[in-house]
Amino acid sequence: MSMIQSLAHTRWDCKYHVVWIPKYRKKRLFVELRRELGPVLRELAEHRESEILEGRMLPDHVHILIAIPPKYAVSQVVGYIKGKSAIYIARRYMGRRRNFKGQHFWARGYYVSTVGIDEEAIRRYIREQEAEDRRVDQLRLIE
Repeated sequence: MSMIQSLAHTRWDCKYHVVWIPKYRKKRLFVELRRELGPVLRELAEHRESEILEGRMLPDHVHILIAIPPKYAVSQVVGYIKGKSAIYIARRYMGRRRNFKGQHFWARGYYVSTVGIDEEAIRRYIREQEAEDRRVDQLRLIE
C-alpha cells in the first residue's frame, strides 16, 4: 500500500503512527468534539503538506497515521496540529475569542513510531483500538 510521493528533488514515503492525549486525560473528546475535530486535524495537516491517512479519536487519546514530507520534522507538524487545534477548541467550546495563552487542551508530549512495511497492520490497529479499549474496560468490571 506504499504510495511514493515526490517533491522537487526527492521521492519519499514517510509515514508515522502518532498518539497524544488531552491534558489530564479529560474525556472531552468522546462527546461532540470528536465528530468535529477530525476534519480540523486533517485540514491542519494539509497546511504542512502532510496527510492523515487513518485516524481515531478515542475518549482519552488520539491515534493517527500521518504521511509527513521529509522537509518537515515530525515534531514540527505534530506541534502545529496540536497547537492550532487547541486554539480551535478554546474558541469553539471554551468561549475564548483571542489571546489564547496559558490554557492548553493537549498534554505536552506525544508518542511517535515510524511505519514501515507493516502499514496495513498499523491501520488495522488504529481502526480496532476503540473496540479493544471497550473490551479491556469490560474485563476490569468483571474482576
